[in-house]
Amino acid sequence: MSNGDLPLSRKTLINRKTLRAMIPLSDRAIFNMEKRGDFPRRIALTSRNVAWDLAEIEEWIESRKRSGARADRPGVTAVA
Repeated sequence: MSNGDLPLSRKTLINRKTLRAMIPLSDRAIFNMEKRGDFPRRIALTSRNVAWDLAEIEEWIESRKRSGARADRPGVTAVA
């Protein structure tokens, strides 16, 4: 092996179109969740092109499945 005998880590990046096919949320909803730290951050590839790490997106999906919690709706107060 080269590079000091360390395995190269491979990251698969996905574009917005692929992300939207996986996550049926609006661009604005995704952006707002990113700002709050509730969604994986985008990676700026150029000044006009961004991508997301596929492994991080898949982990986010799995964590949502595992949580089983319902997302809160803005402006709605739960009544017990």
